[in-house]
Amino acid sequence: MRDPYEIYILEPGRVLFSRGSGGVFQGVIDGKEYEEIIVHRAFPFLYTLQYISIRDAKGEEIGVIRDIGQLDQESRKEIERELQFRYFLPRVTHVESVKQRSDLWIWELQTNLGPTRLVMRNLHEHMQFPGGGRIVLTDMNGKRCEIGDWKTLDGHSRKQLRDVI
Repeated sequence: MRDPYEIYILEPGRVLFSRGSGGVFQGVIDGKEYEEIIVHRAFPFLYTLQYISIRDAKGEEIGVIRDIGQLDQESRKEIERELQFRYFLPRVTHVESVKQRSDLWIWELQTNLGPTRLVMRNLHEHMQFPGGGRIVLTDMNGKRCEIGDWKTLDGHSRKQLRDVI
């Protein structure tokens, strides 16, 4: 039996991920078949494609994938898809406006899934900067979206952000 506190790094050549009937995420790890696999990001804001915890259907950790870029093409595609399902996070494509009204900050945004509005009491608690120009925004009700790299947005969006970051 393995030590439950030991981190077991999975070797890329010894794992294979795919979709089973009904779209269930499954795989073969170190020669053992798993009919259902659950994925978690160990560092969800900083490392989105590295240090991915692979767990069985009971939630017990099987091991950690250091970097999904090292996996074969099908496994990488399926684990990315599974991560998108688990960590639903619309991506901001345009910042319409960021306005302060009384004690609230109101963000009007365009995302890859359509327009959205975020309302925050203060910026410090609702903006995270994981690095590389990335910003994760969370409003008072827990609704989230991300800006992949604020420096690559259009000029109007960058102007709106310069006043608040």
